[in-house]
Amino acid sequence: MIKGFKEFIMKGNVVDLAVAVVIGGAFGTVVTSLVNNIIMPLIAGIVGKPSFNDVLKFQIGADPSNFIEIGTFITVVLNFLIIALAIYFVVVVPMNHMIARRNAKLGITAEEDAPDPQVVLLTEIRDALKARN
Repeated sequence: MIKGFKEFIMKGNVVDLAVAVVIGGAFGTVVTSLVNNIIMPLIAGIVGKPSFNDVLKFQIGADPSNFIEIGTFITVVLNFLIIALAIYFVVVVPMNHMIARRNAKLGITAEEDAPDPQVVLLTEIRDALKARN
């Protein structure tokens, strides 16, 4: 049992996954800081407080603390979109440009014209089956 666990832990993909989770958690704090400390204050300076928490709030029943808070949901969705935009324009786009420059420098071209090897194999199998009949 211990031997099996040791083999499982020593697999490369388990270690890679663990590293990815740790790096992802650390990167999450960087993105949160970017959004909270740079992007949200800019938006607040332009349009005011970017929160809909007290808007579209409906009381349900007689209990005064029971609300459906549509505004809070809208705020969370907008925050998600802002974070996604920030990651795309601050991380993804520059990284794609760096990769494209590196590939051009190394003479690496996109292999879009090359067919998928699985499709080639399946085509060969299909043709072989047709030839048998």
